[in-house]
Amino acid sequence: MKLKKVFALFGAIIFPLLSGCETNMVVFEPQGPAARSITQLINWSLLWMLLVVVVVFALFTYIVWKYREKPDNMDYEPPEEHGSTVLEIVWTAIPILIVIALTIPTVKTLYDLEKPPKGYEDQEPLVIHVTSADWKWIFSYPEEGIETVNYVNIPEDRPILFKLTSAGTMQSFWIPALAGQKYTMNRMETELYVVADHPGSYLGRNTNFNGRGYAHMEFEVLAQTPQEFEKWVREVKETAPKLTKEKYEEILLPTHLGRLTFSNTHLDWVNHADANSKTYTNPEAYKTHGYKGKIFEEEDNYKNDAYTPKSNHGHHEHEDVNENESHGGGHHGH
Repeated sequence: MKLKKVFALFGAIIFPLLSGCETNMVVFEPQGPAARSITQLINWSLLWMLLVVVVVFALFTYIVWKYREKPDNMDYEPPEEHGSTVLEIVWTAIPILIVIALTIPTVKTLYDLEKPPKGYEDQEPLVIHVTSADWKWIFSYPEEGIETVNYVNIPEDRPILFKLTSAGTMQSFWIPALAGQKYTMNRMETELYVVADHPGSYLGRNTNFNGRGYAHMEFEVLAQTPQEFEKWVREVKETAPKLTKEKYEEILLPTHLGRLTFSNTHLDWVNHADANSKTYTNPEAYKTHGYKGKIFEEEDNYKNDAYTPKSNHGHHEHEDVNENESHGGGHHGH
């Protein structure tokens, strides 16, 4: 308990200095087993860093004081020395031992995070597909047959398996109170296990810079009781509209959106994690950045209805997009 207080005090003093005006250290208030493992690893690293800093400054102070210039050593000339084998072994071995002490728990934690948390191995995880786009997050529940934008509801105390991909540029998926971050990449899939200990609202965001709208690319994770979650699923199925291909293509344009909810998923016609999926990027929609750049014709773009794997002719239909346009949507988050 005392050690935890020391870490809390150390973090309260040091981290505000390292993070500008930001003082909300969510990573030190974990709300799930994955986040706790990461916090313990951070604390272990802080302990070693604190030890190194204290020892280095103590030796610096001692050497400066002991070998300072004094009246009785003004004309002192130190003898020529060829070094100390013992000292060189010591100051070489100590950093190696520190690196080992940091590497072993880091590797162990990274491998543990790739599996369901301990105590949840026998539970069936809820699978949620996460698709990032500029500049919003799309969550698909294939088993429930529903889809949300910019918020995701999960049941408490149950493992959640997020399957991460991107419809375009690379993003970084991070829920600091519940888990670490993982990248989302087009035509690839990464996985992240998350468990929320109890009901609550947690902030998630993109931590990988991807253009003008990056700063506001956030989402809410709402952990609910199993009963509340099942009730929410039923309400969505009964009241939410159907997602069409045209609406989905509109969602993927580089804009900010409000919350949206649908009673089906885009996985019915496209999975961006599939290596053979069509390209859904819209380079002409980024013209408001000033430098227009070059628009590369892509044969497999979703706008090219005539595309086949052997086709050599691509086609783009250009359209002007207001990057600042905001689209609202239904709110089924609470």
